[in-house]
Amino acid sequence: MDRKVRVRFAPSPTGGLHIGGVRTALYNYLIAKKYNGTMILRIEDTDQTRYVEGAEEYIREALEWIGITLDESPWHGGEYAPYRQSERKAIYKKYVEQLIKEGHAYYAFDTEEEWDKKRKELEAAGVVSPQYNSITRMQMKNSLTLSEEEVKAKLTSGEPYVVRLKVPRKEDIRVQDMIRGWVVFHSSLLDDKVLLKSDGMPTYHLANVVDDYLMEISHVIRGEEWLPSAPIHILLYKYFGWEQEMPQFAHLPLILNPDGNGKLSKRYADQLGFPVFPLQWKNPEKNETMAGYREEGYLPEAMVNFLVLLGWNAGTEQEIFSIQELTNLFSIERIGKSGTKFDINKAKWFNQQYLKGKSNEELTQLFIIDLNKKGIALSQDKAEKIVSILKERVTFVKDFMTEGHYLFHAPTIFDEQVASKKWNQQVVDVLLAYKNIIQSLDKELDAHTAKELLNQITDQLSIKFGSIMQGVRLAITGGGAGADLMEIIAFLGEKEVSERIDYAITHLKVV
Repeated sequence: MDRKVRVRFAPSPTGGLHIGGVRTALYNYLIAKKYNGTMILRIEDTDQTRYVEGAEEYIREALEWIGITLDESPWHGGEYAPYRQSERKAIYKKYVEQLIKEGHAYYAFDTEEEWDKKRKELEAAGVVSPQYNSITRMQMKNSLTLSEEEVKAKLTSGEPYVVRLKVPRKEDIRVQDMIRGWVVFHSSLLDDKVLLKSDGMPTYHLANVVDDYLMEISHVIRGEEWLPSAPIHILLYKYFGWEQEMPQFAHLPLILNPDGNGKLSKRYADQLGFPVFPLQWKNPEKNETMAGYREEGYLPEAMVNFLVLLGWNAGTEQEIFSIQELTNLFSIERIGKSGTKFDINKAKWFNQQYLKGKSNEELTQLFIIDLNKKGIALSQDKAEKIVSILKERVTFVKDFMTEGHYLFHAPTIFDEQVASKKWNQQVVDVLLAYKNIIQSLDKELDAHTAKELLNQITDQLSIKFGSIMQGVRLAITGGGAGADLMEIIAFLGEKEVSERIDYAITHLKVV
């Protein structure tokens, strides 16, 4: 690319960061890394009425967890500071004045009640979607319909006003999108957007265009919900004379609910039991806590892989990508136009693959941390043995406890269905003989020896090895399926196995 790549992620601190926002940040980050560019975070907090305490810090922590390194931000500083729009209020004023002076914007003094009355009149006249636009503005109280003296008097007296963009009445506005190609909007369908609110704060439209220009943003990569705003932004670039410096636009497809109906929503996710936030979010306004992927046990690298593939593909069958591979392969051109269904089972699959890819030593440390949170003490050696036994069977680190509960506690309840079909006198005979032989061992019981001894007994009793396996497992674990039984026996040791055999024979009825 000829132009130095500078991309920005610009969230609003109005609550927890939606997982779709994390994907947007990731796409920006990958483009920055691919072209040795700059990744900027800008806080868009012009709407102070929607500001939520703690939201900004949440955004920072979420991006750090997912592995996004920022080059410029409110927390790291940078050449184009400040990076909070609320701290840039003075910057926007001169640009608003420029637009008014050149006839591209105007003061509007209408109250909400006055506009509401006009809207109802228009609806009664058959107008389907009344807008404050090139037609209706000439019926309202603004600097286009008032005399220069009246406008000056109102401004001098401090009468509240907003500044609106003067959208042309009949003009095609063309937006070149890197994903969708050329998109054409007709200005007659657009309203005169408010650029400056009555509290003196800019709206998103003005602040985002001015900041993108001043911060030399090369690519605006954002969700497709912003596509209808793009023609307003194109007009602003044109009116400011910044068309040559205008960034390239890419409007990302939506992440859809699992059934494909609508944008992924918290309500839908709640019904299906999965989060929409990267981290647990505690809403101070409603005093409620919402689940996050980090707390649910997802690995950040697994989430990166999963999220990047929600809308982008490499054009191959490969599914597991390192961050370096994603950086090398990623391109906006391979992002699809259509929305992508959110599949939580696929997210779980990715997590499982990344867990399996970790060394036993890494997993053991994660497992010990999880146990410590639960107040459970376990030696490094035992924790590592549990990891080696269950590694292929878990999706999350917390599953080492749930999947391997029988490694911590002897069963007191047995699977009735397995017991009714597989618990019989042959199993009892084998277990009694097995208990005697392992108790007389003069060496530590390992998995190989455990299986060898069980084979010897079944051969001596002329019993098929496979026919008694579920019954033996039932006695030792309480169930009929699980990890390698010989590894379990070796882990528990001869004393614990003997006690479990005694308990099972005493409490299970022979069919």
